[in-house]
Amino acid sequence: MTKYSSRYASSPEAVKKYDTQELRNEFLIDDLMQEDEIVLTYSHYDRYIAGSAVPLKDLTLESIDPLKAGYFLERREMGIINVGGKGTVIVEGVSFELAFKDALYIGSGNQEVIFKSDDPKNPAKYYINSAPAHSTYPTVKVSLAEANKLELGTMETANHRTVNQMIIGGVVTTCQLQMGMTELRPGSVWNTMPAHVHDRRMEVYFYLDIPENQAVCHFMGQPQETRHIWMNNHQAVISPPWSIHSGSGTSNYTFIWGMAGENLDYGDMDVCKITDLR
Repeated sequence: MTKYSSRYASSPEAVKKYDTQELRNEFLIDDLMQEDEIVLTYSHYDRYIAGSAVPLKDLTLESIDPLKAGYFLERREMGIINVGGKGTVIVEGVSFELAFKDALYIGSGNQEVIFKSDDPKNPAKYYINSAPAHSTYPTVKVSLAEANKLELGTMETANHRTVNQMIIGGVVTTCQLQMGMTELRPGSVWNTMPAHVHDRRMEVYFYLDIPENQAVCHFMGQPQETRHIWMNNHQAVISPPWSIHSGSGTSNYTFIWGMAGENLDYGDMDVCKITDLR
């Protein structure tokens, strides 16, 4: 079964006036990882889709009404990262085994996508991102070990982290979708600091590995008009192109970042000086 919801774009002027619940309603995705269902959120920022599939029995990807397409990937590409037990994704009859934190890129034009779990008692938990695509590129699996790894930050600034670039140029060829996973070291809590914006791309963060009874405070908004959303494990948050996207946890954690938009330049960002944030 597939469930979906839509989120419309919000202007920065409107967001300045949102209270806590309005902010959460617009940007927080808190219904992911439902067993035996595919759950999708369609954002009007760059027509990006974020969602999940947790198969106790086989789940088949179907088109949803906003796409007006015969099948889901008719005009789209997709990235998947497994954050649960071992599983298999079948694409046009070809099986791709995904262990914990392995990724899969699926190019446009693939009509059949089936999600499976090796053990329904410990099901795979597939986190899904999708963006429109104008060309077709090969389907490629990227294990966590095969990711391009960047060591950033320091323990002294509480942001020592490993950035695993997985679905990104130099590793996988895509139209506009980029995905990866950043793992914070024990004792570090800040991600993506100094914060930045990139008007050329929107982004979605998905938080995982948050210990029980801990949380992450996600910061968003224009650099001089910041807001925050408290996040729990396996929740995602939409970041508009005009918004910073940064978080600090009550413990170390992991987050998956995905983005799409005008270009594929990972380093294209306008950094905000920490002391200029408001």
